[in-house]
Amino acid sequence: MSQQTARRGGAAWALVITSVAGFMAALDNLVVTTALPSIREDLGGGLHDLEWTVSAYTLTFAVLLMFGAALGDRFGRRRLFIAGLTVFTGASAAAAMAPGIDSLIAARAVQGAGAAVMMPLTLTLLTAAVPAAKRGMAFGIWGAVNGLAIASGPLVGGTLTEHISWQWIFWLNVPLGLALLPLARLRLAESHGTGAPLDVPGTLLASGGLFGIVYGLVRGPVDGWTGGMVLTGLFAGTALLTGFVLYGIRAKNPMLPMRLFRSRAFAGVNAASLLMFLGMFGSIFLLSQYMQGVLGYSPTEAGLRMLPWTGMPMLIAPIAGILADRIGGRPVVATGLFLQALGLGYMAVVATTDASYGSQLPALIISGIGMALYFAPASHLVMSSVRPSEQGIASGANNALREVGGALGIAVMASIFAAQGGYETGQTFVDGMRPALVTGSAVVALAGVAALLIPTRRHTERQAAPAEPAPVLETAAH
Repeated sequence: MSQQTARRGGAAWALVITSVAGFMAALDNLVVTTALPSIREDLGGGLHDLEWTVSAYTLTFAVLLMFGAALGDRFGRRRLFIAGLTVFTGASAAAAMAPGIDSLIAARAVQGAGAAVMMPLTLTLLTAAVPAAKRGMAFGIWGAVNGLAIASGPLVGGTLTEHISWQWIFWLNVPLGLALLPLARLRLAESHGTGAPLDVPGTLLASGGLFGIVYGLVRGPVDGWTGGMVLTGLFAGTALLTGFVLYGIRAKNPMLPMRLFRSRAFAGVNAASLLMFLGMFGSIFLLSQYMQGVLGYSPTEAGLRMLPWTGMPMLIAPIAGILADRIGGRPVVATGLFLQALGLGYMAVVATTDASYGSQLPALIISGIGMALYFAPASHLVMSSVRPSEQGIASGANNALREVGGALGIAVMASIFAAQGGYETGQTFVDGMRPALVTGSAVVALAGVAALLIPTRRHTERQAAPAEPAPVLETAAH
């Protein structure tokens, strides 16, 4: 495959195409946040509807990521990458033209499905195209571009909403997608995985379980925690996810082989990823509304004021990738997570109905540095913790757990917010947001503890070495 990759443009084109595609998918996780008040005013809906405009995307993204990676391994990674990009671009146009809140939520769900096929294949295609010695730097650049998406998400969403309309946060994806499609076809090499059959039962168990839990968390504050549908969603979701784990242990070709979690490196980085996104996404969901609804900033002003947090990965992620190459990913990731937790706790302390931006700035900077130190090294740890033949499913699993964390974070922290406060006044909003931010801080600190359980790089390499019994055949297969 290396000759074919070189002929098509090699590592440079792979880095450009996969980074821009990752930018689009990451952008749509957060681009909606600063537009939520305008969407609410234009299309109507309550807190649970606003949650679903974000969660519909993250949920379908999460539950289909591993299935998307498996489809790529089976039918061709470049082919499925193009298919996912096509669906994502079309659904973005549908979201822009949505006449009501329900149709917007539906379009966001389809958008997430397209991203679920596209996103895990970006890392697989990039890993295949870049020599092993340079992957840390390549992942750093990839992480920086994803950081740019996170940075520009609230700002782009706020600027377009304020100066044009909220619909343009979705129209933006259309020209990017149309430009990438021919480049992906011409400049990426095709590759396949092991050719294992698709795991339809595993997909149904994971999808049903995650939907049930997130549905229960989103509807709980609205319908009551003892409501029949809420309890059904929570209990059925838990049962289905338990079945998914048991199935993954016993099945011959499961979507997510549970044996991967026997590796402390794989288990540790994935636990850290899920917990980090749970705390971060739920916090951004509330803070973007706090800056507009309580402090009175415009959507653009709110996006600009969040840049010290969301924009830091753009500056520091490449450095974090280089550090990971030199000293290993564990200390970099753990440091980043503890800084993120400190920043969220700080924000909970200083948040008031008339808080000055100066009082918030240290919290935003600390959180931003922490998030930047996490991104690129975490991706590197995931890809180095498994065999090359399993990197596609490892990428899908890690991205899935991140998005599960994001969807759960929004649901959990919005539930805490609704229980302790509300939208009635600025003070009730702050009363609800503070305990939610404290929860987010505690969860991200727990992610830092999980990162400390990851073995050192030398130990991981010794574990991985015997896992490649036939390196010549493995190289030929990939």
